[in-house]
Amino acid sequence: MTHKAKKQFGQNFLKDEHYLHQIIESIPEEARKVGVVEVGPGLGDLTNKLLGFWDVLAFEVDTDLRPHLEKRFQKELSIGRFEIRFGDVMEEWREKRSLIPRPYVLVSNLPYYVATAIILKALKDPMCHSLVVMVQKEVAEKFCARSGESDFSALSVITESYGESELLFEVPPQAFEPAPKVTSAVFRVVKHHGEVAEGLEELLRLAFSAPRKKVLKNLASGYETSRLKEAFGALNLKEEARAHELETSHYHRLLKILNKGGNHNGREEQIK
Repeated sequence: MTHKAKKQFGQNFLKDEHYLHQIIESIPEEARKVGVVEVGPGLGDLTNKLLGFWDVLAFEVDTDLRPHLEKRFQKELSIGRFEIRFGDVMEEWREKRSLIPRPYVLVSNLPYYVATAIILKALKDPMCHSLVVMVQKEVAEKFCARSGESDFSALSVITESYGESELLFEVPPQAFEPAPKVTSAVFRVVKHHGEVAEGLEELLRLAFSAPRKKVLKNLASGYETSRLKEAFGALNLKEEARAHELETSHYHRLLKILNKGGNHNGREEQIK
């Protein structure tokens, strides 16, 4: 290996040809029309596979990788099939809704420490049509869980609000260099919906703040109990239900009903 992985960037380079090929096979057909964005190309093994089929725009935070990537992809860079931008992709996204001004598919082996934040940004980005990403297995399960499953979370609801998710396959530690301490997984989201109502994330933070408690009790920290009981009754929801037992559509309808009350107290927390 020509570059030593850096812990501060969460670098674990995927080297196994089998899993690299599986990722390529998982990319939606539409990518041939809209192009690919890759976050964290690392040593460029996945990038190399992607360039066999698509033009690629990559974002890389580790500037020490510049000589290696520019040498390895000299031809593709010179003819415009590959572009690489060095810096923090989250900073690129910070001041704008869309990472780039044209449609794209996000394909990436994401660093664990920033994976959730990047995926949420991509889901909200109207120019991102779909995602095929690799993350820690437990995180992938949260994004892809269905109502009634124990892993169903705020992340599941947000993902389902934007499109259809599917957990595709697991990737063992030995497929990477260096090997991480956990199993990874690749999942795909094909987006069907554009906008999600304002206030949904805040509602979900409350609803899933204490997963083992009744969702009505969790929501009562931000909404009047009487309003909540009325809303639950209107939607035929059991007051004893836990957050993971409600469906995504229930949360959207709850938000609509509760917003009419105008009595939300509000608070800011990290979505998990």
